[in-house]
Amino acid sequence: MRLVSFALIFIGMTLVGCDEEAASQTTIEFAPAERLAENTDPRLRETSGIAASHANPGLIWTQNDSGNEPEIYLVDTDLNIKLTVRLADIENRDWEDIAVGPGPDPAKTYVYIGDIGDNLGVYPYKFIYRFVEPKAGSTEVITLDKVDRIVFELEDGMKDTESLMVDPQSKKLYVLSKREFPASMYEIENIGNPRDTITAPKVLTLPMLSLVAADCNHKDGSVLMKNYTNVYCWENKGNQSIITLLKANPKTIAYESEPQGEAITWAVDGTGFYTLSERPEGQHSYLYFYARK
Repeated sequence: MRLVSFALIFIGMTLVGCDEEAASQTTIEFAPAERLAENTDPRLRETSGIAASHANPGLIWTQNDSGNEPEIYLVDTDLNIKLTVRLADIENRDWEDIAVGPGPDPAKTYVYIGDIGDNLGVYPYKFIYRFVEPKAGSTEVITLDKVDRIVFELEDGMKDTESLMVDPQSKKLYVLSKREFPASMYEIENIGNPRDTITAPKVLTLPMLSLVAADCNHKDGSVLMKNYTNVYCWENKGNQSIITLLKANPKTIAYESEPQGEAITWAVDGTGFYTLSERPEGQHSYLYFYARK
């Protein structure tokens, strides 16, 4: 989101008490945020999503939101761009999140780009772009001519969604609403050859507001979500489904304040998670890592 609504932030702050009541006060053991690198590359000014790469160990995918080029970037933990992947003939209407996970071929991992933002609630259809995860090499830029496009609508109407995650067990995709309380979670079938528009059912509500990012741990199924003021974690200790897991209260994690933090991802090995903020004019943005104790 290019401009954050001050009214929305104010409402979110007034409902922090509701968030905190929903979340256990016992925090999961994570080390304090480690500042890895400052985000200074002009190509990464409006990063609204990150996802740890499976095909490129130690590297992270990221993308910018609405109005920017239809490109994603593979970066190292110093935020140096190692690979640019351009999607041919595709518009960045409002790319809000990115995920990496399983897909149609069980031997491969896939990148999922969520063109799911809708600040004014005017788009009847949303899009998720899916393609096999590229590997970095000698080429600095790759253009993809063929990308799967999953078209879906929310069963209860048009609304803003800015969080996307993929379930490593079922391969299903989930998006979460941002501008309503409680937040709604919708389920999208991750079909092999998408052609028709999918109606995404609401499968859960969560007592939270302004959710802007989510990720599911591919090692144990634990889930992270964040808004502008808090990070929440559901530890999956019993191989529970995502829906069953999220019915429990999450734990809160001590969070390093960011100017406009809209991105979170687990490390591939599950040893912690990363966050990254957009870079509003005149403010500094950093890649942080929270090690899991």
